[in-house]
Amino acid sequence: MAVVGVGHLGRIHAKIYSENPRASLVAVVDANPECAGAVAEEFGCQALTSAGDLPLDLDGVSIVVPTQAHAATAVPLLERGIPCLVEKPMAASLADADAILAAAEQGGAILSVGHVERFQPGVRKVREMGMQPRFIECHRLAPFSFRSMDVGVVHDLMIHDLDLILHMVDSEIESVDSAGGAILTEVEDMASVRIVFKNGARANISASRASLEPMRRFRMFSSEGYVSLDFQKNYGIYITRGPEWDTGRVALRTLDPIVLALRKDWIQEKVLKVTELELAGEQRPLQAELDAFLDCIETGQAPEVTGHDGRRALALAEQISTAIREQAW
Repeated sequence: MAVVGVGHLGRIHAKIYSENPRASLVAVVDANPECAGAVAEEFGCQALTSAGDLPLDLDGVSIVVPTQAHAATAVPLLERGIPCLVEKPMAASLADADAILAAAEQGGAILSVGHVERFQPGVRKVREMGMQPRFIECHRLAPFSFRSMDVGVVHDLMIHDLDLILHMVDSEIESVDSAGGAILTEVEDMASVRIVFKNGARANISASRASLEPMRRFRMFSSEGYVSLDFQKNYGIYITRGPEWDTGRVALRTLDPIVLALRKDWIQEKVLKVTELELAGEQRPLQAELDAFLDCIETGQAPEVTGHDGRRALALAEQISTAIREQAW
């Protein structure tokens, strides 16, 4: 394995490969020779300054360069048939995304896109439950990090939730209403979006990289129940109707508020069923993502997040950020 681009996130990719008994990290690439050299020395591999110098017999590559360089980096590797995991967003433009897809097809190469939130333990649990959400609410807030300044908050942060929503809702989009603007940079630093799907499902998404405290919450509502996931704390709860729902909701109409306050346990255990999702001990999302990439390389199976998934999320992000730019804050 090799990693191209070993800044903050790329170094983590390199570390995970170097510690994984299934993989051998043979090279890291970075335009900054000092950065490449330091990471290579830390993890015992070759340091390069150009992806064109990578060995021809690589089994796979993580591409973690700035977004504008994704296509230029990925296309030659994919055309050579080398499997690539391209970090999100997939590309700087839909034209670049299409070039990456075409290269993967030409080279017969596996192409995965790094939408790491697909590998959150809570998301995987919800998918196993088969929940069909009718309303989704997401909040993804972060302090300004001075990283990913080449893209706005929609492509930087919100795109995680856009991919999850497209993954969860099995329907085409009917309409998108976007708001937001620039605060600290030349591109949008906050955005709020409402998506309506053709099957009637809806989603409200908020993202900001100008917040004092981080927040990553994802909530889903359906006729079966309600799920709340806190990605920051790796915590989730699932609320459904309890065994005494039918009789309990009749009593709730007549009980005095003071009595209700004293019967909180009855409400949460009998009228409702509140289940904490077992998430502790699960693999961290990035480790799970890279393990899944190694699975694809070994078996030839399709990635969990395909190039077409990455393009679809990018197309929606482009639609949203374009609408925000047209508002001309």
